Amino acid sequence: MSKEEIEFIGKQVKDMYGTYIGKVIGTITDIDGSVQTVGVDCGSEGLKQIAFEQLVIQGQFVIFIPRWRLDAQRLLREKGLTMRRIRALMDIVSENDDMKEDAELIHEKYKMKLLTLDETERQIKEKLEKRLAELDGQLKSIRMLRFDAKLQNKSNEISDSKYDLVKTHTVEIIEHIEHEKAEITSIQRRINDLSVESGERIESPKQDVHSAAISYLGKVESPSPSQPTTPISANIGVGNSIPTAPTPKPVAIGADGDEAPQDSDWLKRISSS
Repeated sequence: MSKEEIEFIGKQVKDMYGTYIGKVIGTITDIDGSVQTVGVDCGSEGLKQIAFEQLVIQGQFVIFIPRWRLDAQRLLREKGLTMRRIRALMDIVSENDDMKEDAELIHEKYKMKLLTLDETERQIKEKLEKRLAELDGQLKSIRMLRFDAKLQNKSNEISDSKYDLVKTHTVEIIEHIEHEKAEITSIQRRINDLSVESGERIESPKQDVHSAAISYLGKVESPSPSQPTTPISANIGVGNSIPTAPTPKPVAIGADGDEAPQDSDWLKRISSS
């Protein structure tokens, strides 16, 4: 076990949006000493075993990365690379028709990869929709609590200071939820941008690769550079890809799955919490 892994123990855990989760009290390791899960004391919710790749040290805290985020990140990266490979295949065949026969074999490989990613994409979309529904339910509950506190204040059941305290805490929670919803929506948009049109499928394996690739790419356009990007850490998980620097620089995933360094709102929120 590395020094950085041992430093997990005793640190407080927050999610990426600033909500306190609990405290690390230990780890479960494999026979080779590598960490499999991290035990987090979540108070009344008991001890939770969290996958090592979903946690990363950031200053005095351990940051929890939602599973949907890691899965979506992997999909964006793999699908973006597959589509770039198909575009490159189109260029090769258009420049040198003698390579058409060899390219057809490679094209079948990427065709099957896209079909596999289509199923993965469907599952991730379901997870994202489910999480959005959960967050909407939480928002309704929080707003109801805040409104009831206002009602109690107006009826002189609680003081103004108590009501202000309720408002402060509920506003903070609502901000965390809205940040997560915005990030999910942005990721959904990126996934949709990478989706391959399913109306035109290749039926003949001997079809011209140039035309076949176009049928897969359809009218997928390159994402606009002005489109807002949501911070997604490329190697945020610390399992096999734990950052070696003491203060890892956050990166974002573009619509094609590429990673680009940039400042991160959620890191600032964590630091200011």
